[in-house]
Amino acid sequence: MESMYQIIFGEVKMAKASKLLNDAAMIVDGARQSEYGKPKESFEKLAALWSAYLNTNISAHDACVMMSLLKVSRLAYKPNEDSSMDGAAYLALASQVSS
Repeated sequence: MESMYQIIFGEVKMAKASKLLNDAAMIVDGARQSEYGKPKESFEKLAALWSAYLNTNISAHDACVMMSLLKVSRLAYKPNEDSSMDGAAYLALASQVSS
């Protein structure tokens, strides 16, 4: 039975799922935040826009979950790591903006 991490030539090789989640965390905490601002503020703005358009109340949490569902829809068409990583990031952000 293999462990989640394998030591190969002095380097740690992550399992594919762990690497994807790690990459998603790096994007959320780094590149995306510097491009779009703080997640809570960004998703509150998006939620306000969707609320006005749909004439119903959408929370920042809802906006994150719905963005994740967009990625799920794309994955149903063509599985790829980018949409998987973005979907994981949106679900993590849903938890973050709710607190």
